[in-house]
Amino acid sequence: MEKSQTGIEIKTFAERIVANIERVIVGKREAVELAVIGILAEGHILIEDMPGVGKTMLARSLARSLGCSFSRIQFTPDMLPSDLTGVYIFNQRSREFEFRPGPLLAQVVLADEINRATPKTQSALLEAMGERQITVDGVSHELPNPFMVLATQNPIEYEGTFPLPEAQLDRFMLRVHLGYAEPEQEIEILDRQQHEHPLDSLKAIATADELSAAQAAIKDIFVSPAVKGYIVNLTRALRDHPEVYVGPSARASLGLYRTAQARAGIQNRDHVLPDDIKALADSVVAHRFLLRPETRIRELSPSDILYETLRQMPIPT
Repeated sequence: MEKSQTGIEIKTFAERIVANIERVIVGKREAVELAVIGILAEGHILIEDMPGVGKTMLARSLARSLGCSFSRIQFTPDMLPSDLTGVYIFNQRSREFEFRPGPLLAQVVLADEINRATPKTQSALLEAMGERQITVDGVSHELPNPFMVLATQNPIEYEGTFPLPEAQLDRFMLRVHLGYAEPEQEIEILDRQQHEHPLDSLKAIATADELSAAQAAIKDIFVSPAVKGYIVNLTRALRDHPEVYVGPSARASLGLYRTAQARAGIQNRDHVLPDDIKALADSVVAHRFLLRPETRIRELSPSDILYETLRQMPIPT
């Protein structure tokens, strides 16, 4: 693929980011590439897995690889919405109220263990993630560009967690799982951290302007009418599925569209294939719809229903 009109080579840009992150994250190439696809598609990313598998390290490595302003929020049950957005404080010298911004006013926000906070605090992220602004005491404040939320959470069955509201889950473009490392990978992790953590020496290898240019270049990648129909037919089939209680929204279709463009770009293609949709469907769509109670009793997951639906759909040529 030739350089885009923005002058940036998407594949080269993505490979630089992935290689930098893999200096810290061992043996999780697929998860790392998914995270990079998410930032190229201008989406928010939810990293979900058991404690200790590297969720926070992946988010911090991705944030540190980008030359963007960064803030980390450690979510706790006693956290308030104002702890995220900021507050107005009365200045006795100027006799006026001044806005003290919270950690949400950064380009890359790491929301660590987001489901440790109560739903009231979690909902403070809704406006920021959906509209790229926050409102405090009736005054709106624009968030910087680019803006992305990298959230980590433990499984909802884990002790001391609160499930994320469905409306907030829908605002995460991608859900990424890491899983435990293989034995040889775990040995490599031990070797790398013998003297210091590799994150300590990780440097930014891309600027915010380069990221914005790559995000703009992604939108030029061609998506044929047949592939667009494939995306819409998938989300509509899930809405009409007898085992589905609440189907995926149009935001799911848009998420598949954007991430498929990003995947095509990092694979050096100027067009999207049906294989891109099939490869990304689970990470983009499975967390956006709810199953009926009787379906969950039979221990079927959204991923099971999604893959069954994909198998039954004709693939466009």
